[in-house]
Amino acid sequence: MDALTKLSVFGLVLSAGLLAMACVKADRIRAWRASINPSAEELPDAFFVVARVALVTMAGVGIYLGVQSFGVSDDTSWDDSELTSAVQGAADALDGSSGFGDMYAEDPDPDTDWIDEYATKIEDEVVEHGGGDAPQYDVTATPTDSNTASEVHYVVTASGAGTSFCLDVTRTRSKDGDYEPPGVAGGQGTLTIPSYDFAVTNREGAC
Repeated sequence: MDALTKLSVFGLVLSAGLLAMACVKADRIRAWRASINPSAEELPDAFFVVARVALVTMAGVGIYLGVQSFGVSDDTSWDDSELTSAVQGAADALDGSSGFGDMYAEDPDPDTDWIDEYATKIEDEVVEHGGGDAPQYDVTATPTDSNTASEVHYVVTASGAGTSFCLDVTRTRSKDGDYEPPGVAGGQGTLTIPSYDFAVTNREGAC
């Protein structure tokens, strides 16, 4: 339970206490005052009417603010169902997508820069598929250590959610061939940019 949620709960409990005070009978309060200070002047009925109105008003304001705070708290942290839906939507959107690689990368130094770049792409997709109540931030996609230049595993987490997911991303050279920019020639002929296709699957838990 985050600090804002705790504050909301406290406000609702306090409001319930104010309502309970407003329901105390006037005769009981008079008797309590008389037992403490018998010489005190008796409180008029108008005093209890005003006091009840004030207590009920404060309780109403507290309940309203508490309910509003719960809504704000929900918008500032992820829950498991929101993350589950968002990760599934992101995986579906990224599966079958394509992209370009580094035209200058050659074996035995393959292109691995895409790994960190793709992590950002995953984070953006998860946020996009989070829905209206989910936060628009605090999603992290972390590549594991057991990766290659063509196959990467990402651990996806979000602030507030207790569940994590593993996205398996496989990058293969596009069957349609590499991209040839029109009117651009390299030192040994036409310059081409490697094109890749991405296959993405997801599962709950660690990679």
